[in-house]
Order: sequence, then structure tokens, then C-alpha cells
Amino acid sequence: MPDVLSPLRVGEWELPNRVLMAPLTRCRAGPGNVVWSIHERYYAQRARRGEGAPGGGAHAAGIGAGLILSEATQICPEGQGYPNTPGIHSAEQVAGWKRVTDAVHRVGGRIVLQLWHVGRVSHQAYQPGGALPVAPSAIAREGMCRLPDGRREPAPVPRALETDEVGRVIEKYAEATRLALAAGFDGVQVHGANTYLPEQFLRDSTNRRTDRYGGSLENRARFLLEATDACIDVAGSARVSVRLSPSGWGRDFTDSDPVATYSFVVRELDRRNLGFLEIREADEEDTKAGGPDLKIAFFRPLFRGVLVANTDYTRERADEAISKGWCDAVAFGRPMISNPDLVRRFARREALAPWDTSTFYPAPGSTDWERGYIDYPDADGRVA
Repeated sequence: MPDVLSPLRVGEWELPNRVLMAPLTRCRAGPGNVVWSIHERYYAQRARRGEGAPGGGAHAAGIGAGLILSEATQICPEGQGYPNTPGIHSAEQVAGWKRVTDAVHRVGGRIVLQLWHVGRVSHQAYQPGGALPVAPSAIAREGMCRLPDGRREPAPVPRALETDEVGRVIEKYAEATRLALAAGFDGVQVHGANTYLPEQFLRDSTNRRTDRYGGSLENRARFLLEATDACIDVAGSARVSVRLSPSGWGRDFTDSDPVATYSFVVRELDRRNLGFLEIREADEEDTKAGGPDLKIAFFRPLFRGVLVANTDYTRERADEAISKGWCDAVAFGRPMISNPDLVRRFARREALAPWDTSTFYPAPGSTDWERGYIDYPDADGRVA
């Protein structure tokens, strides 16, 4: 039976293991939202191939992730909603990412760029000319926005996109895909999860439109599916993936029928022969908020391609899900932050290093961005 260390074919790639590095926002991009040398090191540390379990064989799976999903990367200036997050819409950003992908490929890894537009999860401080952020409908989200200077302010009421503007945003996904390929990425992932713009269109709590992008389930799903198709037109279906969060829930971010909504979307994505589909399951906050607990196994009959599970998985849970056929691979987030050699630790059954939540994001005004980012040692005490 396959387990998390078994090889896996994903689209055009032969992966040495089924451990994916989940997309992790770390807020460390430099001026112009450009990635730099610490990103090269960070991603290369977690992509590095090397010796696996003693004796080799099927579990000689290496040190690093079989596939890396990059941190969320905005496809246009309007898509930003957090400080120091990278973009993929300028020549300088492409050049920065090219150095990262070169570093990953030099150590034998593969990396996919996650394409991001936060929609209403933004603030005028991030918008060109101080404009309002855009969304499917003029409905403000609850909660506070973190501004570039570290202050927090209530989220503003966004501006609803006009119908012709929606098409122009979808074109940004195609352009971002072209730039991602120019930067050397092996593929792209449409970020259709975590309350961001595609999911704002999908859910009826945030989409009150009356045009072709609102109303019926088919119309509400149109934005996500057209954005995915735009990426496929550029890169081919085997190099495109999508991330969904059916169980992500909040008081102001719900859906009247999540089972029907996400079943429809997953079936539609199945028809597109994606490289893979990643499903983020419920975490503790989602459960407390009353969200639906839609497990990865629920979607297995609906999606025939490579299915990736995410959220709070251990090695044991991952092996069970893969061996029972509920999914084909698992994306690990926080364990990958503190264990750059996560795969080798799995292979050797070694204890995992704990992560430090205080260093997930730099403190406002801090220049010590390396701490908690590229200074975690491997199991032998070495920092790669």
C-alpha cells in the first residue's frame, strides 16, 4: 500500500514522495514586493534532495518536499492585502522569483506558484491611488486589516466589480501564469480558498450579484472556473492546480449549501484534468464557528485526478488517508517551517522540531527576518 513516502506521478512530474510543502504566507518580500536571497535559501532548504531512509529502496524519498507550493503571490497590485507579500506582475518580481526557482531546481526540487487576489480582504493602504479594494459585492468583512506600518484598522466596504471588470481580473490570472512560467515555475495554483476573491464569488454570503457572475450556483462558480481556464490556456491543464477550503467558515463568511456548492465545483474541476486539486479541511477555528466538516474522503468520488489533503496532518494520519485511497498526497504547513528536512525525519521516524509562532511573521519595524525562517536546523543539527 502506498504511504506518504511513496513516489507519485503528478501531471508531467514524477515526485519522489507524497509530501507537499503547503503555501505559507511569511510576509518577507522586499521593496516592490520582490523576493530576495532569503527566499532562495528558504525554499531550497525545503526542496533539497538527498539520502532517504537507511537502506534506500522505495522509501529513499530524500530530504525535502516532493513538490513545493509557494507562498500566496498577488497577481496584480489590487490583489494585495497584507504587508511584504510578493507579487508576480512586474519585471523585478519575475527576476526575483527566477532566482528562487533556479535555487530549487539546482537541488532537485519542483515548485509551483500560488496565484492570489485577496479581493475584499484588503485596505486602501494597499490599493493603487488609495482606492477601495474590490469584491463581488459591496459587503465589508468583519475584523481588522493589518496595514503596512503594523497598525490595524477595520476592513472597509469594498467596491463591487462591474461585469466588464471581472473579465479583466480573470485576464490577470492568465498574465500571472505567463510570468510564472517565465520565472521558471513548474506550474501554478489558483488560490480559490481562505476567503479570498474566487471564494468570495463562490459563496452566497459574499456574492449578491445579479449578472452572469451571481445568483445561481453555476454563475457564482463562474469566476473560479474561468480563472482556472485562463491559467490552463497558458500552461496546459497538467501544470495547473486549484486550492479549495470547503470547511473554512466565519460568522460573515458562510454558504447556504456548502455540500452542493463545493460538490459542483469539484466535479467541474475534475472535467479539466488538473495536475492536482488541494482541499483544505476544517481546523479548530472552523469547527468552533460551525463550519461543515467536509473531509477529504467526501471529495474522492468526485475527483479522479491527484487529490491533496491539507490541515493538521501528522505522518500517521497522512499514511492512513493515502493507504485508504482518500487522497494521493498531503500538504504540510507548520511542520515544514520548523523541519526543512521533514521527509527524512518521516523516513527515519525521528521527532519533529517544534515551530515558533512568534516568528511566523516579522514584527513591524523588525529587520531580523532570518530568525524563524532560514535558521531551523535539520535533525543532525545542521542549517543547510
